[in-house]
Amino acid sequence: MIRMTVKLDADSAAARLIEAVQAVPMGLVAHINGQANAAKRGLTVPADQILEVFRPDFAIRVWQADKTAGIDIPLRIHLYEAGGRTYVAFRTAREVFAPYANPALDAIARADLVKHIGSLPVHREVGDRALIEFPHGEFPVAEPTYAGKGAASALAACR
Repeated sequence: MIRMTVKLDADSAAARLIEAVQAVPMGLVAHINGQANAAKRGLTVPADQILEVFRPDFAIRVWQADKTAGIDIPLRIHLYEAGGRTYVAFRTAREVFAPYANPALDAIARADLVKHIGSLPVHREVGDRALIEFPHGEFPVAEPTYAGKGAASALAACR
C-alpha cells in the first residue's frame, strides 16, 4: 500500500486527483464521498472518499489473463482524514493482483504499474518535502510512506 499525508483537505485532494486522472488516458468511474453521504443522513464523520479509476485496455488484458480478477478493477484511491491529517492511499497493481498467483497478471502489473497507476501523479522530493506533480501544478505531500519506508522507497517499489 502506498500512503501519503497531504497538505490539502480531502475535497481539494480529491479534486486534484480527479483532474490528474482525466489528464491521462484513464477514466474516473466512481467517486464515493462517504462524508457527504453520511451528512445526507444527518451524520457527521471525518472525510472519507474513494476514487475508482479505470482504463479499458488495461481491463481487457486483465480479463484475458484471469476473468476472476475483474472484481479488482477498477483500481481504487482512498482519501481520508484521521488525527487531523489528510491521507491518500492506494494499492499497487502488484498488490491487487498478487492473491491470484497468476504469472500473466504479474506481468501486466509489472508492465503497467508506473504507466497506468503511477502516471496519475509523479512523485519527487524537493529538499525536505515531497511533491506530487500534476499537469497543472504540484500537490504538496508531507511524510510519504510505503510500508513504513520513506518516499524514495515508495518510488523504487513502484518501478
